[in-house]
Amino acid sequence: MTLSQLDYIVAVDTYRHFATAAEACHVTQPTLSMQIQKLEDELGIKVFDRSKQPVVPTETGQSILVQARDVLRAARRIPEIVSESKEDFKGDFRVGIIPTLAPYLLPYFIGEFIGKYPAVSVHIQELVTEQVIEKLRNGLIDVGLVVTPLDEDGITEIPLFQEPFVAYAAESNPMLSKSTVSPTDLLSDGLWLLTEGHCFRTQVMNLCGADRHANGKTTLRYETGSLETLIKLIDKQDGFTLLPYLATLDMDAVRQSRLRPFDAPAPVREVSLVMHRSFLKRHLINAFKQDILANLPSELAGTVKRGAVLNVR
Repeated sequence: MTLSQLDYIVAVDTYRHFATAAEACHVTQPTLSMQIQKLEDELGIKVFDRSKQPVVPTETGQSILVQARDVLRAARRIPEIVSESKEDFKGDFRVGIIPTLAPYLLPYFIGEFIGKYPAVSVHIQELVTEQVIEKLRNGLIDVGLVVTPLDEDGITEIPLFQEPFVAYAAESNPMLSKSTVSPTDLLSDGLWLLTEGHCFRTQVMNLCGADRHANGKTTLRYETGSLETLIKLIDKQDGFTLLPYLATLDMDAVRQSRLRPFDAPAPVREVSLVMHRSFLKRHLINAFKQDILANLPSELAGTVKRGAVLNVR
């Protein structure tokens, strides 16, 4: 049994396709298939059920793959320890970030981070939370920036800050007649939401009670995958939505006038770094964390107090 063989079976499990796995491992498909067959012969079991498409692990294979991932992480940790001892930050750094954070948080710190560590190649992907978790488990990204708590087995969470929600309404909406709003104000018709799969949609629905309307009407009016689209639709049409605080900081004066804060305690979302429990690149992830915290808007600095405020799930 070799580390390369373990790498091959993990790649096949990740991509569920032998040709794609071979390409990811930079070997030919016959080489990958031969080495996996050799490992299966040595173990006396089948790791994969090749009769199904896409290929899937056998029951025993699933247990072997869990152990294989742990072995590979442990092996990759050894050169990382040496690199950290030399304070030598280099290599790929793969980050997954949810779309309702990416355009609003990244500009505050990513330029400084890249400038500090020019030998690090940063790869950033916009992913919904489920994709972040899946890619962390499969070792396809090193760290995620998501809203927590997740309560996912094997996933470590490092809270960074609490971000308040604010209401955004069309100029003609009655909500703008108030200086602050409460969750009960959100039960009126006209709520605009992100599409399914976005955790921000779930948080807004939980806060607004979008599955129950006082008059028996639905509050769901339109769905989109972009906060900016929601804002533009409300500007031109009617209705309201909720926005995370960071999404409001670059608004012009007209749009700022259409924002309303919540009564205290304001609902918030907790933004965290997440990684696999046996995560690699620990020093680099810590440096990433420090640069985020050092460059946050002053209103968000030092706001991590899990459980001290209303947390929208």
